[in-house]
Amino acid sequence: MKRTIAIVAGGDSSEHDVSLRSAEGIMSFMDKDKYDCFVVEIKAGRWTVAYKDENCHIDRNDFSFTASDGKHEFDFAYITIHGTPGENGILQGYFDLIGIPYSTSDVLVESLTFNKFALNNFLKAYPELHLADSILVRKGEELPNPEAVTKRLGIPCFVKPNAGGSSFGVTKVKETESLIKAIKKAMMESDEVMVEKMMSGTEITCGCYRRPNGEIVTFPITEVVTTQEFFDYDAKYNGKVDEITPARIADTTAKRVSETTKRIYRLLGCYGIIRIDYILTGEKGNEQINVLEINTTPGMTVTSFIPQQVRAAGLEMKDVLSDIIEGRFA
Repeated sequence: MKRTIAIVAGGDSSEHDVSLRSAEGIMSFMDKDKYDCFVVEIKAGRWTVAYKDENCHIDRNDFSFTASDGKHEFDFAYITIHGTPGENGILQGYFDLIGIPYSTSDVLVESLTFNKFALNNFLKAYPELHLADSILVRKGEELPNPEAVTKRLGIPCFVKPNAGGSSFGVTKVKETESLIKAIKKAMMESDEVMVEKMMSGTEITCGCYRRPNGEIVTFPITEVVTTQEFFDYDAKYNGKVDEITPARIADTTAKRVSETTKRIYRLLGCYGIIRIDYILTGEKGNEQINVLEINTTPGMTVTSFIPQQVRAAGLEMKDVLSDIIEGRFA
């Protein structure tokens, strides 16, 4: 019998519409011979599912829905919400409570990776990993002295929401006088803001997932080249970027990046597909690998990084998704 899969999308952040695009991508990739798939949209507290020609309400007591032909239950939740509540552990806790397996890492991993400052400080405990210096600013607390911040972190520096994605609220600050304005902008997306030292170099990203047999697989690395100030929303979603897979880096560097990605995957105890963004600095072929960010529900449109990398690896997205689903039942 086919398993019934809920592709859970939407959410309550600025990334709601981006998430729906990822859901469309996942729906197109799924093996329809093995799975019956439906998109469950979360928006402003409402959970609904499109079933045939009906729009049905999700009963959150057991994550089921009732249509004109009766009650329907899901076997698995594929979470593709970017932002809250799907990327910060909230949905994961819900599914744990009602006993439905899901596609991502657990509550602790999701909440940790969603909090950029907490994640960076966790990873700094491992001396082989390199991360930029940063400070945290909380809403309601006294704003920092701009001169003190830029003296420590330098100019330019980046101001970004501590919990958020798709570059919403991110500013590349070029003058000390602009720092406070950038912090206030970021606070429109998150109650916590991270101010981070800028790293200049080659930006790359590497996807990774665990097969049902426990093997951790990394995909070919993508090099990200944009004419924008940084890899912002316009670059990500409006085509103002060159995404080169495999990246134009030395084979030895690519191997080190792959091993670093697997190392972080194991350290965190991840599950499902993750994508780690890096900045390479220093001499070509002997670069320092700097961890930039970890995405635990990466974009999954046809043109997103992960589908590109899977194709470059000679794999099929439907097989990767099947591995993630079946791994929860192994």
